[in-house]
Amino acid sequence: MKKILLVFGAGGSLGKDAVKVFLKKDFDLFYLFDSKKLSYNNDKIVYYQTGDLTKEDNVVEAFSTIEFEKNAQYYLFNTVGGFGGGNKIVETEFSDWQRMFDINVTISFLLAKQFFISVKESKGGAICFTSALTSVRPQEGKIAYGTSKSSLNYLVKTLVKEGKNYNISVNAIAPSILDTTENREWVRDKSMMIRASEIGELVYSLFMNKNIVSGNIIELHFSLSQE
Repeated sequence: MKKILLVFGAGGSLGKDAVKVFLKKDFDLFYLFDSKKLSYNNDKIVYYQTGDLTKEDNVVEAFSTIEFEKNAQYYLFNTVGGFGGGNKIVETEFSDWQRMFDINVTISFLLAKQFFISVKESKGGAICFTSALTSVRPQEGKIAYGTSKSSLNYLVKTLVKEGKNYNISVNAIAPSILDTTENREWVRDKSMMIRASEIGELVYSLFMNKNIVSGNIIELHFSLSQE
């Protein structure tokens, strides 16, 4: 049976390194999506430059590039998200609040909706979203960001109930801090940073164990492998 992977946000800090991991795995075809123009020299990769994914028409258009087959399983990893922090509630603009929900919740909802619609005639599959540790460990100054990610967690828990009817498992990873060049400049305790490649391996494991693993928000507090 074919295994086909969809990655949204494939050009971001998490997405691009996770894709490197996935390319070494046993997927038959890759559909990679990003708002930036990217190029790949690989016959197994289909790339599509998306519009604003907070708009449902753009999500539908992105999915229209995928050839869904009955005898295939589909896996979706969404790394698209936004961060906003440093402001207490009295300092938080309503536009910033809306932006966090648009990027962190609305996009995930629209992707999940279209995924469910598209794979209902196939052999099912799995979705993994990108949440954040602050969604379950509240921090001052991250009210919009943390609340939006908590809402994403609820979406995951709800989709589990509906996904069973479609043979789809749904999980999310909730890292503390991603190991990026930008974050290394200000993070003192490097063990708090999680490598994108490690997340890629974890997400692959979730996908391959989809029959028994669903509805989990995987908390990633630290990494023991940091140097």
